[in-house]
Amino acid sequence: MTLMSNTQNYRAIWISDVHLGTRGCKADFLLDFLKNTESEYLYLVGDIIDGWRLRRSWHWPQAHNDVVQKVLRKARKGTKVIYVPGNHDEFARAYAGLTFGDIPVVSEAIHETADGKKLLVIHGDQFDGVLQYAKWLAHLGDHAYTLALTLNNWINSIGRKLGFNYWSLSAYLKHKVKNAVQFINSYEETMADVARHRNVDGVVCGHIHHAELRETNGVLYANDGDWVESCTALVEHADGRLEILRWAENRQLSFFDTTLAEEPDLVPERN
Repeated sequence: MTLMSNTQNYRAIWISDVHLGTRGCKADFLLDFLKNTESEYLYLVGDIIDGWRLRRSWHWPQAHNDVVQKVLRKARKGTKVIYVPGNHDEFARAYAGLTFGDIPVVSEAIHETADGKKLLVIHGDQFDGVLQYAKWLAHLGDHAYTLALTLNNWINSIGRKLGFNYWSLSAYLKHKVKNAVQFINSYEETMADVARHRNVDGVVCGHIHHAELRETNGVLYANDGDWVESCTALVEHADGRLEILRWAENRQLSFFDTTLAEEPDLVPERN
């Protein structure tokens, strides 16, 4: 597949739930996104690296290293990159307040949009009752989610041969299973309440792998989605308008095209 380069410029970009270190991570898609977008601010809103999975087994292909190098390169060239760790990369929370490679690590951030709105930027796992009170259940759910992604790859491998577009099994299940839908709705309301209590205009979060942008009771709720299923990001335009980008759909990419994000200058850097 040959892609035309057409850099898209934004004031701010938020991405989360990349899960580098897992086989489900769509690193090639993220590389394509990072290569074709520029912004003044780039927020990494948690679960960028999956420490849970890496502790069980090591998986780190070159594409995952290229994502890290690309983000570091953006920071060196002037993009204000802010890293807000999540639960899967909670090891990084111990370094909150420090800066690595021009990237500050913070527990949360406040972003002010071009039109004056103040947004709390936080991963969101702190307000997930399962993680707070039954972490073992969260780890069990992580195993089930991994199985769903594996099945998803098999389904789409067959679908590709038959000429079908990419389809997300786990996203379908989340939308169809009653308890999953209730959890998503409850999470959105909880995050909106957090923003309301912090006296800000809205919240930008991740964690549940479900991109959403809506107002609830006068508070903006924005979830930037993920890069294992939907390949989505939240962006702010120059006038302050927010939008969810569904990168695979917008670019009409095949999830099985491994050449889409090739970039000659993406090679390991020596420190």
